[in-house]
Amino acid sequence: MGEEGLKKRKGEHKGREDRQSIHSHEPQRMNLQKQAKLLLFPLCGICMIVGTIIGSGIFVSPKSVLANVEAVGPCLTIWAACGVLATLGALCFAELGTMITKSGGEYPYLMEAFGPIPAFLFSWTSLLVTKPCSFAIICLSFAEYASAPFYPGCDPPQVVTKCLAAAAIVVITIVNSLSVKLGSYLQNFLTAAKMIIVTIIIVSGIVLLAQGKTENFKDSFKDSKISVSSISLAFYNGLWAYDGWNQLNYITEELKNPYRNLPLSIIIGIPLVTVCYVLINISYFTVMTSTELLQSQAVAVTFGDRVLYPASWIVPLFVAFSTIGSANGTCFTAGRLVYVAGREGHMLKVLSYISVKHLTPAPAIMFYGAIAIIYIIPGDIDTLINYFSFAVWIFYGLTVFALIVMRFTRKDLRRPIRIPIIIPIIVTLVAIILVLAPIISAPELAYLYCILFILSGLIVYALFVHLKLNWPQKISNPITMHLQMLLEVVPEEEVTE
Repeated sequence: MGEEGLKKRKGEHKGREDRQSIHSHEPQRMNLQKQAKLLLFPLCGICMIVGTIIGSGIFVSPKSVLANVEAVGPCLTIWAACGVLATLGALCFAELGTMITKSGGEYPYLMEAFGPIPAFLFSWTSLLVTKPCSFAIICLSFAEYASAPFYPGCDPPQVVTKCLAAAAIVVITIVNSLSVKLGSYLQNFLTAAKMIIVTIIIVSGIVLLAQGKTENFKDSFKDSKISVSSISLAFYNGLWAYDGWNQLNYITEELKNPYRNLPLSIIIGIPLVTVCYVLINISYFTVMTSTELLQSQAVAVTFGDRVLYPASWIVPLFVAFSTIGSANGTCFTAGRLVYVAGREGHMLKVLSYISVKHLTPAPAIMFYGAIAIIYIIPGDIDTLINYFSFAVWIFYGLTVFALIVMRFTRKDLRRPIRIPIIIPIIVTLVAIILVLAPIISAPELAYLYCILFILSGLIVYALFVHLKLNWPQKISNPITMHLQMLLEVVPEEEVTE
């Protein structure tokens, strides 16, 4: 008996040595979240929301929103209503984020409410389509504004914008792979830069209004085109500019005191963005009529040419800062979604590994950047993102519906924030309308292809997650091992409480 006990103790000691030799950086991995939590105080959370939402949308979407309603009054109303909807949706996510304090945005909430299949379909769609495609669009917008001063009077060549966009993706990916704090500090700087251009536009508009430039606001609802389909499509374009209202939920684990700072950042950040958006649109209309705005190639640049003529170069410069800041915030948060999906076994395991030196989910961020670069190659990404964007609202609606479901199925969960149930009901109904509106108003096969792509994730889930076929593991294991050595990454330690 004593000899068996001695052998057992030797075996345990050897197991500990093996684990130490394989994972020689345990202290660093244990401190990943501890170190990350140092970065996100409430101010940083607000900067992350404002910095991610305010990107290329406010400089592109005004034209699309106005084109659907064709009048100033309904246009401004839509912008305000989009802000209200984004705030209501974010409040729903605040309850979810403080009830289930896991990173990954919608992923852990769908997992908790409906099980692994809807969660996998969300990660499948987000990782391969919506997130990298959005990242690519933002970087392309940055490239167009950054290259515009060098090609006055004409559009920059596509090869220039695509190469510049790819370079932006590479730089942002490297920054976020090297340091959590560096990515956060860059976000804070770029948020400050974009708030400068936002402030310039808003103050200029207020000055012009004070000088009596109000003729474009007379009979502001005259000749408007109001219908269910037109309002829905206007919402669709406006909400694209607000996209990112849920980004803080992707990094809940890295928030310092999420029970307080998550809702505080949402309550301050999104209404701040709403006020800025409405005032920016008012500023646009003080300078341009509805017709002139619709004919403008770049609304902000036209505004700058008319109001800031000697220093009109400021506008494309700071718009470039704005878009690159939005891309950085998107990369920072979406990289965590890839990481969480890998940790749950729904993606390659190496995507859930942590850099030993930098304590960042480097493989996940690199994967996200690589997919985004692929989306730059096709010529018409704008059309692609329009067709696939409605998939985002499928999962927004499903996630908010999950909140309603868990009010009845998971009454045991602690809810530091408990919003009135009418709010998630309203958001769910609006999400259903937003998903159905483009299909009903302009039915196209592309929407069917999008739904088929989402459902194709069921085949991938059945083969590789549920059945866990052996041959994919035989192929992926040596790849994982080589990538682990090349990137110097290790699995994150599961810290037991």
